Amino acid sequence: MAKLYFYYSAMNAGKTTTLLQSAYNYHERGMRTLILTPSLDNRYGEGVVASRIGLKANARRFGSDENLLALVEADIAAHGMLNCVFVDEAQFLAKQQVWQLTDVVDRLRVPVLAYGLRTDFRGELFEGSGYLLAWADELQEIKTICHSGSKATMVVRVDGQGRAVTAGPQVEIGGNDRYVSVSRAEFKKITEGRGRIELQQSVLPLGGHD
Repeated sequence: MAKLYFYYSAMNAGKTTTLLQSAYNYHERGMRTLILTPSLDNRYGEGVVASRIGLKANARRFGSDENLLALVEADIAAHGMLNCVFVDEAQFLAKQQVWQLTDVVDRLRVPVLAYGLRTDFRGELFEGSGYLLAWADELQEIKTICHSGSKATMVVRVDGQGRAVTAGPQVEIGGNDRYVSVSRAEFKKITEGRGRIELQQSVLPLGGHD
């Protein structure tokens, strides 16, 4: 039975690495997959999903208003049956796109594995993550560690001086100099002005991909 899975975590927990490993496992067994990635992040090239440890694969880019059910149906019509659909950076999905992914599962009987962040730098849900949490058949947290040694569950955006940024657009693509994954307790200290991020000392600084 096909299901919609949502794998979530803070950044640099290995989400993209896990996605690429899972896709490889399908290919190794002669099964066909489709990897989808949002068009807003092209730091690794057009239509490429890459992890921070050097793994990468070609992917189909999609826009914020693109119908993902129609996209998958067109891919099947052109290339044959799919065994699995993977979605990288799933936090950037729109509400209707998450619903379309449920149709890929329910109508086409193709499993969908979505990987993404749960919350943004303000501690608020991304639209895509919120609806994946609501509608996915199975949820799984991929764990990572804060520089304090506790489990990291949240993300802090910082400026060039290591000060927390608490206002601004929800989506701002950046690298290790802009984001850090922290525990909830550290998030409170930093965003309330009772602590400061030392980027060079962070065990797991936030990058764009895992």
